[in-house]
Amino acid sequence: MKKTKIIMGLPITIEIVDKCLYSDINEVFGFFEYIDRVFSTYKKNSEISKINKGLIKNYSKDMKTVFVLAEKTKKETDGFFDIKFRGEIDPSGIVKGWSIKKASNILKNKGYKNYYIEAGGDIEVVGKNLDKEWKIGIRNPWNLEEIIKVVKLKNKGIATSGTYIRGNHIYNPHTKKNINSNISLTVIANNVYNADRIATAAFSMGKEGINFIENLKGYEGYLIDNKKNATLTSNFNKYII
Repeated sequence: MKKTKIIMGLPITIEIVDKCLYSDINEVFGFFEYIDRVFSTYKKNSEISKINKGLIKNYSKDMKTVFVLAEKTKKETDGFFDIKFRGEIDPSGIVKGWSIKKASNILKNKGYKNYYIEAGGDIEVVGKNLDKEWKIGIRNPWNLEEIIKVVKLKNKGIATSGTYIRGNHIYNPHTKKNINSNISLTVIANNVYNADRIATAAFSMGKEGINFIENLKGYEGYLIDNKKNATLTSNFNKYII
């Protein structure tokens, strides 16, 4: 069973290979709608918008959790991941992967063993697609209808940070300057939460980001720079079909 909805301004797709109930898929979509109500910086009545306006002092449990995880990621990446910018807080760099992982846990706790969840290109895959590993395509940043690499994954997360869809919106927290050297950076990790946050942080490091991933145990990366050159970490090839 497969279903897609637009939530958080993103296409969110859930596919469950196991025999399943529509109500379970709808419960997961309901969770993403809750995430949008709490964390969207575009909704004036969201919790994060009210925090940025100084209207809330007592944060929800999930907001506190995201703040703690963001600070942990900031320390782990030498400050290259930072949700604070120009006096406001934008946790979107960690919320998407975190919420996909939480959504995955909802299905896992219901007993599902084979499924995937995608939100805006960030994906968590669990088990298999029938009798085969899940196949995920990596897009050509200069031609979004072209797939330049296909990877096969099982019980993994994959996330891509880039400027080819939303424009040059990723910056170096240390210099406060936008990153111009990178176009796309895809990260594979043990889950989508880790893939998403590390992809964001590594992209903000510029061309050094791929070396950062190279030295992280359990992570692999695929970088495309502004000159159309691709750089892969040592073991990324083991996922390529």
